[in-house]
Amino acid sequence: MSGTCLQVLGTIIACLGWVGATVATAMNEWRVTSRASSVITATWVFQGLWMNCAGNALGAVHCRPHLTVFKLENYVQACRAFMITSVFLGCLAMICSPFGMACIRISFVSDKAKRNITFITGFICILQGLLIVSAVSWYAYRVTVEYYDPTIIGAKYELGTALFIGWASALLTLTGGTIIVCSGVGRSYKQPRIALSNPHTSPMLPRTFKRQPSELSAKNYKANMYV
Repeated sequence: MSGTCLQVLGTIIACLGWVGATVATAMNEWRVTSRASSVITATWVFQGLWMNCAGNALGAVHCRPHLTVFKLENYVQACRAFMITSVFLGCLAMICSPFGMACIRISFVSDKAKRNITFITGFICILQGLLIVSAVSWYAYRVTVEYYDPTIIGAKYELGTALFIGWASALLTLTGGTIIVCSGVGRSYKQPRIALSNPHTSPMLPRTFKRQPSELSAKNYKANMYV
């Protein structure tokens, strides 16, 4: 597979991971309570980075946003920062990606600059994936610790759907970023040529003037007159 095909494939995979990270950040099901055994009184609570929601078996769902950040746990605030940063980095990578495409010609971007942009785009995607997997794994670790903590009395939370979407998004962005970097390793670029003269005109060479025979004979005749 050529470097251009690898670059396009890596960009598509990284774009899917970026979309998944955006969806996971906006979702409210980062952790959910276990479903009740009774259908009539079945109620459950699910929480996200931005809202707390409660639903029942009748289909009614009520959500309330976090009113203040000072009452949130530190890991929730850190996960917010990681996910927002990852989404921003993904947006930046998608903007830089077309400028590094070998199949797209841009007049003011040289081949060497394209290769450098390709490396930058790949490393941005890898950093995005690391941020996503850090936020999701940290949140999942805290949910698991609180679930098995006997000192916590009340509802027990389990892993929500957003965590699994986050893990999948991190895998996609890491894979896409690695493919993009590998596509730029073997790419060669041409050194720009500096034109010193117009290629359509012949180079300026010193001209040699050849005298006509009539001019030479007239000069010799005048010289013989004084001999």
